[in-house]
Order: sequence, then C-alpha cells, then structure tokens
Amino acid sequence: MRLRRKPHIDEKLQQFTDFVTGGDIQPIIKAPDRELFVELGTGKGDFITQIAERNPQINFIGLELEATCVLAAARKVRDKNLSNVRLIVFDINNITELFAEHEVDRLYINFCDPWPKKRHAKRRLTHARFLEMYRTILKPSGKIFFKTDNRALFDFSLEQFAAAGLDVRDVTNDLHADEPPDNIRTEYENKFSAAGVPINFCVVSFQEN
Repeated sequence: MRLRRKPHIDEKLQQFTDFVTGGDIQPIIKAPDRELFVELGTGKGDFITQIAERNPQINFIGLELEATCVLAAARKVRDKNLSNVRLIVFDINNITELFAEHEVDRLYINFCDPWPKKRHAKRRLTHARFLEMYRTILKPSGKIFFKTDNRALFDFSLEQFAAAGLDVRDVTNDLHADEPPDNIRTEYENKFSAAGVPINFCVVSFQEN
C-alpha cells in the first residue's frame, strides 16, 4: 500500500541533498576500489543504515518510490553520519536507466510488495522481467539477497530463479530458526518475527559458468 504523501515532503528532502539525490550517483559509483551494493525498496532505512555502518568500505544506494520513506531513511543516515550511502526516490522499473551494464556488485530485496493477484505477477520484483534487468546491471559474479515473509511469493520467486537459470543457495523457510550472526533485521522483519511469522531467505547468484 502506498503511503500518503505528506505536505512539503520535497522541501524537507532538500535538507539532505548531500546524500539524497535525484539521480546523480556517479561520485559514489565511480569510487575506486569499492564494491557497490543496492537495496531495492529501502523503506524507512533500518536495513541500509545498519549494513552501511557495519561496512564502511562498501558504497550503498537505496532506491525507494515513496518519498516519505526516503525522508525517514535520510534522517537515519544523518543520525549515523554515514558517508557511504545515497538515497534516491526512484521507480525500480527504470533501473537499467540508472546503472550502467555490470556496474552493481549486489542487490538486496527485503520484504517487497508480494502483489498477490495473478494478474499483477509482472510487478513482483523477482519476476523474470526484473531478473533480466538485474542481469544487465549486475557484474557477472553479482548476487541477490532476498527476504520475504510471504511464502507464496518466495515459492514463485524460486520458480522464476530456476527458469532464468540462476544458482540459488542458502534457501530457508525459517531464517530465524538458526539465525546467522550477520543477519540484519529490517523493520518489517522484526514485526513479522514478533508475530510468529517465519522468514524466507535465499541468495541468488548470477555467476557465469
């Protein structure tokens, strides 16, 4: 569900122009000797700010369609004084216009909209049409880290990964049953876990043989 756009949101975002950008990401992309990780659907920024804080040697870009969420994430970036994060109000349908071919090292898809109706399947971020976009922007060794509470979406995604000939590893339908010490929980992840909903997770590799 799309959040209601708050009044004067664009003016408020102007307070964070040092890291909230309209698309000028070349400085962070071209940083020498740094990997580039991108989160698709940053939400309010819990995940990207935590992982960026733990990995100051890596550059991160968060893409989020909802400006209200980007504002919340921007405040967290500033509170943590992170210099390795950029946030963009952006429609992921246009991702190949933002990144050059084989420019990204890793994608994170955390609790994306499941679009449960069959007629909306092409809107799911793990649909084949998105996978082809990801294949274009990811390096040959690139990976997707995927989490969802929605088992139907997870099963659908596994089918899409297989059909695309991708390698899928670390598959689990209950990530927290034996939670890895390096797992970073999102705001949704904490909410669902507290409600007893198991978390599905896998790592998808685009490694060319």
